Amino acid sequence: MGFDLVVRGSLVLADGVLENGYVAVAGGVIAAIGHGIPPTANEVVDHRGKLVFPGLVDGHMHTSSSTGWSGIEGASMSAAAGGVTTCVDMPYDVPRPVTDPGILAEKIAVVNATSHVDMALYGTIRKDGGVDQIAGLAQAGVCSFKLSTYEYDAVRFPRINNTMMVEAFFEIAKTGLMVGIHNEDQEIVEGAIAAAKATGRTDPIMHARTRPPLCETMADLAIFEMALETGAHVHIAHSSLARGFDLAEIFRKQGAMTSGEACIQYLCMTEEDLVRLQGFGKCNPPFRTADEVERIWGSIAEGKVAYVSTDHAPWPKSRKEYTGDIFACGAGLTGLQSFAPLMFTLLAERGLSPALMASLCAERPARFHGLFPKKGAIRIGCDAD
Repeated sequence: MGFDLVVRGSLVLADGVLENGYVAVAGGVIAAIGHGIPPTANEVVDHRGKLVFPGLVDGHMHTSSSTGWSGIEGASMSAAAGGVTTCVDMPYDVPRPVTDPGILAEKIAVVNATSHVDMALYGTIRKDGGVDQIAGLAQAGVCSFKLSTYEYDAVRFPRINNTMMVEAFFEIAKTGLMVGIHNEDQEIVEGAIAAAKATGRTDPIMHARTRPPLCETMADLAIFEMALETGAHVHIAHSSLARGFDLAEIFRKQGAMTSGEACIQYLCMTEEDLVRLQGFGKCNPPFRTADEVERIWGSIAEGKVAYVSTDHAPWPKSRKEYTGDIFACGAGLTGLQSFAPLMFTLLAERGLSPALMASLCAERPARFHGLFPKKGAIRIGCDAD
């Protein structure tokens, strides 16, 4: 058959590296993979001696939390610059989160008109209801759902109480889709912040101190118990703790569908970086200790981590600048443009195979969000991203 394109190089597959390989593309789809002398094609790109990765799939990012859907274009350009060819975008948009099929259709139109990479979209529910919209959102094409145990904004990013959470989980279970959870306990965090402010402690390290590990694990336990009860696939949207992955494994052994992802910042950043970067290092959950970073790498080695994402969440510079009150700074980091080079570097520093990047940052997130086998791998039949 005739091929449009052949790319030569060392192909990074999920299970290893194929040296002196080639990928042959026809109609935008991978049509052949091999090694040695490649077939003829209209165009041949020779990268022999270099690694050829599948385009990364970022399973967790926010394009529209600060500027609305106009942020999709810029975020997708950052993604393309950083080797991310498919983004899975959160539903917590300004001024309206994606809570019904009509809003979803509007967002899809903006994505199709402005995004420079492919996107899959999450759906969510309102604080005051909307469980009845879950089936329609699934039918209209959301890849996953997102709910929160912590409230940033009553409209854009609400806390869903336990009663409604259980109702939603039962409905989401019927769709077969995953539900990711922002996992922080509201009462623990609010109480700790109030106590810190009462003593005048608003310096950067207090962001970590007021969101202690317990605030994560308390939320993890609650949502995993609900997973066991409802049969829904419940997923920690970001665990800064190895214990989160341990808990997911414990509940899986009890018959629940539970999982969790690690954001790349929790593989390399520590509390010292929060002190150094101030507001620019503020994210939720916060950076942890150097020992915790090592424990998360241990969770990766043990196969407990579902995948690695960025939680890319940009804010205007003015919202990140620290002026004496860390609690006034916006929470969120940029990560799309640095995802591939940073993950590659972290693996290389530890002497780990680049195939881990193809697995944890491409194939596995594609599988969890229902995008595989079209996305996520150098594999015959996949899009040639």
